[in-house]
Amino acid sequence: MNIKTKYLGEKEIEESSIIHFPFGLPGFPEEKQFALLDMPGNPVFQILQSINSQGTAFIVTNPYLFYRDYAFDLDDNLLETLQIKDEKEVRVLTIVTVKDPFDTSTLNLKAPLILNSRRNLGKQYILNTDIYPSKAAIALSSAGKGE
Repeated sequence: MNIKTKYLGEKEIEESSIIHFPFGLPGFPEEKQFALLDMPGNPVFQILQSINSQGTAFIVTNPYLFYRDYAFDLDDNLLETLQIKDEKEVRVLTIVTVKDPFDTSTLNLKAPLILNSRRNLGKQYILNTDIYPSKAAIALSSAGKGE
C-alpha cells in the first residue's frame, strides 16, 4: 500500500508491517496505525509515520545507542496490552525533538515507545520515575559509552 509521508513523499509499505497503537499516542488518540520508515543515509534514526495523517510523524531512535544504562521495568498491564510473552519481542524507541543545531536535539527518555516487534503492537509508556528526563541530551559527546 502507498502512504503519503511528512518527510519522504509517497512511500510504499507492506500492510503486514503496520504497527498498531491500540490507544493512539498521547496527544494523538486517533492515530492508531503507524509505519516505521528508515531515514535515508542515517541508520541511527527512523521515522514513525502515521498511516492516515501525512503531517503526523515522529523522528525516533534506539535510546541504547546514546544511553547504554537506560533501564526500566514493564508492568503487567503493558505486557498484556502488547501481548508480550518473551523479552526478545520487545523493541524500545524514543521520540527525538529535533533542534537546530542538531546536537541540541533531545530524547524523551521519560516516555519511551514500547513495541512488540512480533505482533506489531505499540504503546508510549510513561515511566513512573523521575530518573529519566523527557529532554535528555542527544549530543554524541554526552552519549553513554558504558564508562
